Amino acid sequence: MSAPRCRFCGAELTVTFADLGTSPISNAYLRPEDLSAGETFYPLHARVCGECKLVQLEEFESPEALFSDYAYFSSYSDSWLRHAKDYAGKMTAALHLTSASLVVELASNDGYLLQYFQERGIGVLGVDPAANVAQVAIAKGIPTEVAFFGLKTARRLADAGRRADLLVGNNVLAHVPDLSDFVAGLKVLLAPCGTITMEFPHLARLIAGTQFDTIYHEHFSYLSLMTVERLFAHHGLRLFDVEELPTHGGSLRIYACHPEDARPVGERVAALRRAEIQAGLDDLATYRAFSRKVQTVKRRLLAFLITAKEQGQTIVGYGAPAKGNTLLNYCGIRTDFIDFTVDRSPHKQGRFLPGTRIPIRSPDDLRAARPDYVLILPWNLREEIMQQVAYIREWGGRFVVPIPEVTVYP
Repeated sequence: MSAPRCRFCGAELTVTFADLGTSPISNAYLRPEDLSAGETFYPLHARVCGECKLVQLEEFESPEALFSDYAYFSSYSDSWLRHAKDYAGKMTAALHLTSASLVVELASNDGYLLQYFQERGIGVLGVDPAANVAQVAIAKGIPTEVAFFGLKTARRLADAGRRADLLVGNNVLAHVPDLSDFVAGLKVLLAPCGTITMEFPHLARLIAGTQFDTIYHEHFSYLSLMTVERLFAHHGLRLFDVEELPTHGGSLRIYACHPEDARPVGERVAALRRAEIQAGLDDLATYRAFSRKVQTVKRRLLAFLITAKEQGQTIVGYGAPAKGNTLLNYCGIRTDFIDFTVDRSPHKQGRFLPGTRIPIRSPDDLRAARPDYVLILPWNLREEIMQQVAYIREWGGRFVVPIPEVTVYP
Protein backbone atom coordinates (compact mmCIF):
# COMPACT_ATOMS: atom_id res chain seq x y z
CA MET A 1 0.00 0.00 0.00
CA SER A 2 1.53 3.33 -1.03
CA ALA A 3 2.09 6.09 1.52
CA PRO A 4 -0.35 9.03 1.54
CA ARG A 5 0.85 12.28 0.01
CA CYS A 6 1.18 15.78 1.41
CA ARG A 7 -1.87 17.94 0.71
CA PHE A 8 0.38 20.94 0.04
CA CYS A 9 3.56 19.85 -1.76
CA GLY A 10 2.60 16.29 -2.84
CA ALA A 11 5.55 14.50 -1.22
CA GLU A 12 5.04 11.03 0.27
CA LEU A 13 4.21 11.02 3.99
CA THR A 14 6.46 8.42 5.62
CA VAL A 15 7.18 9.96 9.05
CA THR A 16 4.74 9.44 11.93
CA PHE A 17 4.03 12.38 14.22
CA ALA A 18 1.39 10.71 16.43
CA ASP A 19 -0.50 7.47 15.89
CA LEU A 20 -3.55 7.66 18.15
CA GLY A 21 -5.16 4.43 16.98
CA THR A 22 -8.71 4.73 15.69
CA SER A 23 -11.40 7.18 16.69
CA PRO A 24 -14.86 8.27 15.56
CA ILE A 25 -15.44 11.77 14.20
CA SER A 26 -15.00 14.01 17.26
CA ASN A 27 -18.11 16.11 16.75
CA ALA A 28 -20.40 13.15 15.96
CA TYR A 29 -22.28 13.34 19.26
CA LEU A 30 -24.80 10.55 19.76
CA ARG A 31 -28.50 10.86 20.48
CA PRO A 32 -30.11 8.32 22.82
CA GLU A 33 -31.65 6.51 19.84
CA ASP A 34 -28.16 6.09 18.31
CA LEU A 35 -26.85 3.98 21.17
CA SER A 36 -28.17 0.72 19.73
CA ALA A 37 -26.22 1.25 16.49
CA GLY A 38 -22.54 0.96 15.69
CA GLU A 39 -20.11 3.80 15.11
CA THR A 40 -17.48 4.20 12.43
CA PHE A 41 -13.91 4.56 13.68
CA TYR A 42 -11.18 5.94 11.41
CA PRO A 43 -7.39 5.88 11.79
CA LEU A 44 -6.17 8.91 13.73
CA HIS A 45 -2.61 8.91 12.46
CA ALA A 46 -0.86 12.26 12.06
CA ARG A 47 2.17 12.34 9.78
CA VAL A 48 4.67 15.06 8.94
CA CYS A 49 5.84 15.92 5.43
CA GLY A 50 9.61 15.60 5.15
CA GLU A 51 9.67 18.36 2.55
CA CYS A 52 7.42 21.20 3.78
CA LYS A 53 7.01 20.04 7.42
CA LEU A 54 3.21 20.19 7.28
CA VAL A 55 1.72 17.89 9.94
CA GLN A 56 -1.52 16.41 8.66
CA LEU A 57 -4.18 13.72 8.74
CA GLU A 58 -5.61 11.78 5.84
CA GLU A 59 -9.11 12.75 4.71
CA PHE A 60 -11.59 9.98 5.55
CA GLU A 61 -14.81 11.99 5.56
CA SER A 62 -15.82 14.78 3.22
CA PRO A 63 -16.05 18.36 4.54
CA GLU A 64 -19.80 18.18 3.86
CA ALA A 65 -20.13 15.25 6.24
CA LEU A 66 -17.98 16.91 8.90
CA PHE A 67 -19.18 20.49 8.88
CA SER A 68 -22.62 20.87 7.26
CA ASP A 69 -24.31 20.26 10.62
CA TYR A 70 -21.93 21.28 13.39
CA ALA A 71 -22.14 20.87 17.16
CA TYR A 72 -19.72 23.63 18.16
CA PHE A 73 -21.15 27.08 18.96
CA SER A 74 -18.49 29.69 19.75
CA SER A 75 -20.64 31.89 21.98
CA TYR A 76 -20.69 29.46 24.92
CA SER A 77 -17.17 30.46 26.02
CA ASP A 78 -17.01 33.76 27.89
CA SER A 79 -13.24 34.05 27.44
CA TRP A 80 -13.54 33.49 23.69
CA LEU A 81 -16.16 36.21 23.43
CA ARG A 82 -13.82 38.60 25.27
CA HIS A 83 -11.05 37.62 22.85
CA ALA A 84 -13.33 38.37 19.89
CA LYS A 85 -14.48 41.72 21.28
CA ASP A 86 -10.91 42.82 21.98
CA TYR A 87 -9.86 41.84 18.45
CA ALA A 88 -12.72 43.79 16.89
CA GLY A 89 -11.76 46.94 18.79
CA LYS A 90 -8.09 46.55 17.95
CA MET A 91 -8.62 45.98 14.23
CA THR A 92 -11.22 48.75 13.90
CA ALA A 93 -8.69 51.24 15.24
CA ALA A 94 -5.62 49.87 13.45
CA LEU A 95 -7.25 49.69 10.01
CA HIS A 96 -9.50 52.74 10.43
CA LEU A 97 -12.58 50.69 9.58
CA THR A 98 -15.77 52.65 8.88
CA SER A 99 -19.32 52.08 7.67
CA ALA A 100 -17.85 51.94 4.14
CA SER A 101 -15.62 48.98 5.09
CA LEU A 102 -16.44 45.29 4.82
CA VAL A 103 -15.28 42.66 7.29
CA VAL A 104 -15.68 39.09 6.06
CA GLU A 105 -15.21 36.17 8.43
CA LEU A 106 -14.71 32.63 7.18
CA ALA A 107 -16.14 29.94 9.47
CA SER A 108 -18.09 32.72 11.17
CA ASN A 109 -20.04 30.26 13.32
CA ASP A 110 -22.86 31.84 15.32
CA GLY A 111 -21.78 35.45 14.81
CA TYR A 112 -19.64 35.52 17.97
CA LEU A 113 -17.10 37.91 16.32
CA LEU A 114 -18.94 39.83 13.61
CA GLN A 115 -21.48 41.12 16.14
CA TYR A 116 -18.76 43.32 17.62
CA PHE A 117 -17.92 44.89 14.27
CA GLN A 118 -21.59 45.33 13.49
CA GLU A 119 -22.07 47.19 16.79
CA ARG A 120 -19.55 49.73 15.48
CA GLY A 121 -21.55 50.27 12.29
CA ILE A 122 -19.06 48.38 10.11
CA GLY A 123 -20.33 46.21 7.25
CA VAL A 124 -19.99 42.49 7.90
CA LEU A 125 -20.47 39.20 6.11
CA GLY A 126 -20.10 35.71 7.53
CA VAL A 127 -19.35 32.57 5.52
CA ASP A 128 -19.96 29.22 7.21
CA PRO A 129 -20.84 25.77 5.84
CA ALA A 130 -22.90 24.70 8.86
CA ALA A 131 -26.48 25.74 8.20
CA ASN A 132 -27.61 25.04 11.76
CA VAL A 133 -24.94 27.35 13.21
CA ALA A 134 -25.29 30.00 10.50
CA GLN A 135 -29.01 30.31 11.25
CA VAL A 136 -28.18 31.44 14.78
CA ALA A 137 -26.04 34.26 13.33
CA ILE A 138 -28.71 35.19 10.80
CA ALA A 139 -31.28 35.37 13.60
CA LYS A 140 -29.01 37.95 15.28
CA GLY A 141 -29.13 40.04 12.10
CA ILE A 142 -25.65 39.10 10.88
CA PRO A 143 -25.59 38.47 7.11
CA THR A 144 -24.21 34.97 6.58
CA GLU A 145 -23.57 32.87 3.49
CA VAL A 146 -24.03 29.14 4.01
CA ALA A 147 -21.16 27.86 1.91
CA PHE A 148 -17.76 26.21 1.99
CA PHE A 149 -15.06 28.73 1.26
CA GLY A 150 -12.62 28.32 -1.63
CA LEU A 151 -11.96 29.74 -5.06
CA LYS A 152 -15.52 29.22 -6.29
CA THR A 153 -17.15 31.03 -3.37
CA ALA A 154 -14.48 33.76 -3.41
CA ARG A 155 -15.05 34.52 -7.10
CA ARG A 156 -18.82 34.65 -6.63
CA LEU A 157 -18.51 37.14 -3.76
CA ALA A 158 -15.82 39.21 -5.48
CA ASP A 159 -17.87 39.40 -8.67
CA ALA A 160 -20.74 40.73 -6.55
CA GLY A 161 -18.49 43.55 -5.29
CA ARG A 162 -17.96 42.09 -1.84
CA ARG A 163 -14.18 42.11 -1.56
CA ALA A 164 -12.97 42.30 2.03
CA ASP A 165 -11.11 45.15 3.67
CA LEU A 166 -10.54 42.76 6.57
CA LEU A 167 -10.70 39.03 5.87
CA VAL A 168 -10.76 36.96 9.05
CA GLY A 169 -10.38 33.26 9.73
CA ASN A 170 -10.26 32.06 13.34
CA ASN A 171 -9.55 28.36 13.79
CA VAL A 172 -10.53 27.49 10.23
CA LEU A 173 -7.21 27.01 8.40
CA ALA A 174 -6.54 23.74 10.22
CA HIS A 175 -10.01 22.47 9.25
CA VAL A 176 -9.49 22.83 5.49
CA PRO A 177 -8.62 19.67 3.50
CA ASP A 178 -7.74 21.58 0.32
CA LEU A 179 -5.40 24.26 1.61
CA SER A 180 -4.43 25.45 -1.85
CA ASP A 181 -8.02 26.09 -2.92
CA PHE A 182 -8.74 27.90 0.35
CA VAL A 183 -5.71 30.22 0.27
CA ALA A 184 -6.21 30.89 -3.45
CA GLY A 185 -9.72 32.02 -2.49
CA LEU A 186 -8.29 34.42 0.10
CA LYS A 187 -6.24 36.07 -2.64
CA VAL A 188 -9.33 36.60 -4.80
CA LEU A 189 -11.59 37.92 -2.04
CA LEU A 190 -9.10 40.34 -0.47
CA ALA A 191 -9.52 43.99 -1.48
CA PRO A 192 -6.43 45.64 -3.04
CA CYS A 193 -5.36 47.30 0.23
CA GLY A 194 -7.06 44.73 2.47
CA THR A 195 -5.73 42.76 5.42
CA ILE A 196 -6.02 39.06 6.19
CA THR A 197 -5.75 37.71 9.72
CA MET A 198 -5.80 34.00 10.44
CA GLU A 199 -5.65 32.43 13.88
CA PHE A 200 -4.69 28.79 14.37
CA PRO A 201 -3.12 26.63 17.09
CA HIS A 202 0.66 26.85 16.85
CA LEU A 203 2.40 23.55 16.14
CA ALA A 204 5.31 24.59 18.35
CA ARG A 205 2.97 24.93 21.35
CA LEU A 206 1.26 21.64 20.51
CA ILE A 207 4.62 19.88 20.64
CA ALA A 208 5.94 21.69 23.72
CA GLY A 209 2.73 21.07 25.66
CA THR A 210 2.10 17.51 24.39
CA GLN A 211 -1.30 18.72 23.20
CA PHE A 212 -2.06 15.58 21.22
CA ASP A 213 -5.76 15.85 22.02
CA THR A 214 -6.02 18.72 19.53
CA ILE A 215 -5.47 16.07 16.85
CA TYR A 216 -8.85 14.94 15.52
CA HIS A 217 -10.42 14.24 12.16
CA GLU A 218 -11.92 17.69 11.71
CA HIS A 219 -8.40 19.15 12.04
CA PHE A 220 -6.69 18.17 8.81
CA SER A 221 -3.53 20.25 9.37
CA TYR A 222 -1.25 21.33 12.27
CA LEU A 223 0.54 24.51 11.39
CA SER A 224 3.75 26.40 11.97
CA LEU A 225 4.66 29.89 10.80
CA MET A 226 7.23 28.52 8.36
CA THR A 227 4.70 26.26 6.64
CA VAL A 228 1.93 28.88 6.50
CA GLU A 229 4.31 31.51 5.17
CA ARG A 230 5.35 29.15 2.38
CA LEU A 231 1.73 28.28 1.61
CA PHE A 232 0.61 31.91 1.41
CA ALA A 233 3.60 32.93 -0.73
CA HIS A 234 2.77 30.13 -3.16
CA HIS A 235 -0.62 31.78 -3.72
CA GLY A 236 0.62 35.36 -4.02
CA LEU A 237 0.07 36.58 -0.46
CA ARG A 238 2.69 38.05 1.85
CA LEU A 239 2.87 37.69 5.64
CA PHE A 240 3.87 40.98 7.24
CA ASP A 241 3.24 40.40 10.95
CA VAL A 242 2.48 37.67 13.48
CA GLU A 243 1.28 37.57 17.08
CA GLU A 244 1.58 34.76 19.60
CA LEU A 245 -1.68 34.30 21.52
CA PRO A 246 -2.63 32.26 24.61
CA THR A 247 -5.86 30.92 23.07
CA HIS A 248 -6.34 27.19 22.49
CA GLY A 249 -3.19 26.33 24.38
CA GLY A 250 -1.06 28.69 22.28
CA SER A 251 -2.02 30.09 18.87
CA LEU A 252 -0.67 32.34 16.16
CA ARG A 253 -2.42 35.24 14.52
CA ILE A 254 -0.80 35.93 11.17
CA TYR A 255 -1.32 39.11 9.14
CA ALA A 256 -1.15 38.95 5.34
CA CYS A 257 -1.68 41.24 2.37
CA HIS A 258 -1.10 41.41 -1.37
CA PRO A 259 2.62 41.47 -2.26
CA GLU A 260 2.44 44.97 -3.76
CA ASP A 261 1.13 46.36 -0.45
CA ALA A 262 3.67 48.82 1.01
CA ARG A 263 3.48 47.58 4.60
CA PRO A 264 6.91 46.29 5.72
CA VAL A 265 7.49 42.86 7.23
CA GLY A 266 7.67 43.28 11.00
CA GLU A 267 10.46 42.00 13.19
CA ARG A 268 8.10 39.56 14.93
CA VAL A 269 7.98 37.45 11.75
CA ALA A 270 11.76 37.01 11.63
CA ALA A 271 11.93 36.45 15.39
CA LEU A 272 9.33 33.68 15.27
CA ARG A 273 11.04 32.05 12.30
CA ARG A 274 14.21 31.87 14.38
CA ALA A 275 12.29 30.53 17.39
CA GLU A 276 10.71 27.75 15.31
CA ILE A 277 14.10 26.68 14.00
CA GLN A 278 15.48 26.73 17.54
CA ALA A 279 12.54 24.55 18.64
CA GLY A 280 13.47 22.02 15.96
CA LEU A 281 10.51 22.48 13.64
CA ASP A 282 12.78 22.07 10.63
CA ASP A 283 14.21 18.79 12.01
CA LEU A 284 12.28 15.51 11.56
CA ALA A 285 13.78 14.18 14.79
CA THR A 286 11.56 16.65 16.69
CA TYR A 287 8.46 15.14 15.13
CA ARG A 288 9.55 11.54 15.61
CA ALA A 289 10.06 12.14 19.35
CA PHE A 290 6.52 13.39 19.92
CA SER A 291 4.88 9.94 20.06
CA ARG A 292 6.91 8.96 23.13
CA LYS A 293 5.68 12.04 24.99
CA VAL A 294 2.08 11.21 24.09
CA GLN A 295 2.38 7.68 25.44
CA THR A 296 3.74 8.99 28.74
CA VAL A 297 0.76 11.32 29.20
CA LYS A 298 -1.63 8.44 28.54
CA ARG A 299 -0.01 6.16 31.10
CA ARG A 300 0.07 8.84 33.80
CA LEU A 301 -3.57 9.84 33.29
CA LEU A 302 -4.72 6.23 33.44
CA ALA A 303 -2.62 5.62 36.57
CA PHE A 304 -4.29 8.59 38.28
CA LEU A 305 -7.80 7.48 37.30
CA ILE A 306 -7.22 3.86 38.34
CA THR A 307 -5.90 4.92 41.75
CA ALA A 308 -8.85 7.28 42.30
CA LYS A 309 -11.43 4.63 41.41
CA GLU A 310 -9.73 1.99 43.56
CA GLN A 311 -10.01 4.43 46.45
CA GLY A 312 -13.76 4.71 45.84
CA GLN A 313 -13.65 8.27 44.53
CA THR A 314 -16.03 9.62 41.90
CA ILE A 315 -15.00 11.44 38.73
CA VAL A 316 -17.11 13.64 36.45
CA GLY A 317 -15.96 15.44 33.31
CA TYR A 318 -16.41 19.09 32.48
CA GLY A 319 -16.96 19.93 28.83
CA ALA A 320 -17.66 17.95 25.68
CA PRO A 321 -15.04 19.39 23.31
CA ALA A 322 -13.65 17.62 20.28
CA LYS A 323 -10.25 17.49 21.95
CA GLY A 324 -11.77 15.66 24.90
CA ASN A 325 -13.06 12.97 22.59
CA THR A 326 -9.56 12.37 21.23
CA LEU A 327 -8.17 12.11 24.75
CA LEU A 328 -10.86 9.76 26.03
CA ASN A 329 -10.87 7.47 23.00
CA TYR A 330 -7.09 7.22 22.80
CA CYS A 331 -6.82 6.44 26.52
CA GLY A 332 -9.82 4.06 26.55
CA ILE A 333 -11.63 6.09 29.22
CA ARG A 334 -15.35 5.35 29.42
CA THR A 335 -18.05 5.28 32.08
CA ASP A 336 -15.98 2.85 34.13
CA PHE A 337 -13.88 5.91 35.00
CA ILE A 338 -16.10 8.94 34.32
CA ASP A 339 -19.76 8.85 35.34
CA PHE A 340 -20.79 11.66 32.97
CA THR A 341 -19.61 14.99 31.66
CA VAL A 342 -21.32 18.39 31.66
CA ASP A 343 -21.40 21.14 29.06
CA ARG A 344 -22.92 24.62 28.90
CA SER A 345 -24.12 24.16 25.33
CA PRO A 346 -27.75 22.97 25.20
CA HIS A 347 -26.94 21.59 21.74
CA LYS A 348 -24.81 18.89 23.40
CA GLN A 349 -26.81 18.23 26.57
CA GLY A 350 -28.76 14.98 26.46
CA ARG A 351 -26.36 13.46 23.96
CA PHE A 352 -23.40 11.11 24.38
CA LEU A 353 -19.72 11.46 23.54
CA PRO A 354 -18.73 9.59 20.37
CA GLY A 355 -16.86 6.36 20.94
CA THR A 356 -16.87 6.42 24.73
CA ARG A 357 -20.64 7.05 25.00
CA ILE A 358 -20.25 9.05 28.17
CA PRO A 359 -23.51 11.00 28.79
CA ILE A 360 -23.48 14.80 28.49
CA ARG A 361 -25.51 16.68 31.09
CA SER A 362 -26.06 20.24 32.27
CA PRO A 363 -23.49 21.84 34.61
CA ASP A 364 -26.30 22.06 37.18
CA ASP A 365 -25.94 18.29 37.66
CA LEU A 366 -22.54 18.76 39.30
CA ARG A 367 -24.14 19.91 42.54
CA ALA A 368 -26.33 16.84 42.83
CA ALA A 369 -23.48 14.44 41.97
CA ARG A 370 -20.90 16.06 44.32
CA PRO A 371 -17.94 14.35 42.58
CA ASP A 372 -14.55 14.08 44.22
CA TYR A 373 -12.84 15.11 40.98
CA VAL A 374 -13.88 17.15 37.94
CA LEU A 375 -11.75 16.31 34.90
CA ILE A 376 -11.53 19.45 32.74
CA LEU A 377 -11.52 18.29 29.12
CA PRO A 378 -11.22 21.77 27.47
CA TRP A 379 -8.05 22.35 29.52
CA ASN A 380 -7.33 25.56 27.57
CA LEU A 381 -10.35 27.08 29.38
CA ARG A 382 -9.39 25.77 32.81
CA GLU A 383 -9.27 29.17 34.54
CA GLU A 384 -12.70 30.13 33.22
CA ILE A 385 -14.19 26.75 34.19
CA MET A 386 -12.65 26.67 37.66
CA GLN A 387 -14.22 30.07 38.34
CA GLN A 388 -17.63 29.04 37.00
CA VAL A 389 -17.88 25.90 39.13
CA ALA A 390 -15.69 26.89 42.08
CA TYR A 391 -18.51 25.66 44.31
CA ILE A 392 -17.27 22.07 44.02
CA ARG A 393 -14.76 23.04 46.71
CA GLU A 394 -17.70 23.26 49.17
CA TRP A 395 -17.65 19.47 49.47
CA GLY A 396 -13.92 19.05 48.92
CA GLY A 397 -14.12 18.50 45.17
CA ARG A 398 -10.96 19.07 43.15
CA PHE A 399 -10.19 19.86 39.53
CA VAL A 400 -7.99 17.68 37.33
CA VAL A 401 -6.28 18.98 34.18
CA PRO A 402 -4.82 16.19 31.99
CA ILE A 403 -2.58 18.17 29.59
CA PRO A 404 0.43 18.59 29.44
CA GLU A 405 0.52 16.37 32.52
CA VAL A 406 -1.96 15.36 35.18
CA THR A 407 -2.36 18.29 37.58
CA VAL A 408 -4.79 18.38 40.50
CA TYR A 409 -6.08 21.76 41.69
CA PRO A 410 -7.58 22.03 45.19
